[in-house]
Amino acid sequence: MGLMGTSPILDNGETPIISVRGLKNSFGDQVIHEGLDLDVRRGEILGVVGGSGTGKSVLMRSVIGLQKPTTGEIDVLGENMIDRTEDEAKNIRRRWGILFQNGALFSTLTVAENVEVPIREYFPFIRPPLLDEIASYKIAMTGLPTNAGPKYPSELSGGMIKRAGLARALALDPELLFLDEPTAGLDPIAAQGFDELILGLKERLGLTVFLITHDLDTLYAICDRVAVIADQKVIAVGTIEELLALDHPWIQEYFNGPRGRAAKAA
Repeated sequence: MGLMGTSPILDNGETPIISVRGLKNSFGDQVIHEGLDLDVRRGEILGVVGGSGTGKSVLMRSVIGLQKPTTGEIDVLGENMIDRTEDEAKNIRRRWGILFQNGALFSTLTVAENVEVPIREYFPFIRPPLLDEIASYKIAMTGLPTNAGPKYPSELSGGMIKRAGLARALALDPELLFLDEPTAGLDPIAAQGFDELILGLKERLGLTVFLITHDLDTLYAICDRVAVIADQKVIAVGTIEELLALDHPWIQEYFNGPRGRAAKAA
């Protein structure tokens, strides 16, 4: 644990499932990231934290190809993500799922139809009866009731929208799951339930999870390691106990402030 290294091979000899090296993201004169390095190990839940404006979501968007970095190298699932053709990138994207902060469901489609969208895109030959069966299975995996499939997003609670978005993210049986503030806006009971859901899915399906969050309870409950973004880069990665041993002022304020102490005590 500590400051990021430069080798794409992990201590155990494995290649990281995500490897970012020398990443720079800038918008005009505003530099968001400069020299950012990060490795994500296969099978872990990695929490990503940082103050407002540190570019946590920009980092995720860079990794999944929605934001082209100014410079840097990004490998995902053993593939270089920079300057891929659309067909090449599409073949890689089918191996991951994404849950954006607001769920990003199509409002004019039912929950089941939303789940079917990526399946139809990648497997257009699958007939409707099997599509419906797959969607029902994915919906059930996320703990939604069986009657959620024909409902529209406007008929769902905030927690149900998150779970419906997660069902869609799981539609293609991904190896890698990206979650952007999944418990934001949820009450504590719903947030805890979502944390337990993610942990259970990770263990049952062997998922690797890249998780952006501000929720200290989530970090303590399910994250194997936490990456801290500050000063335009990832300054440290480790368990919470390892991070607490560092003397960086933001890390200490984040984990040892009033909310941090409450989460730790819980």
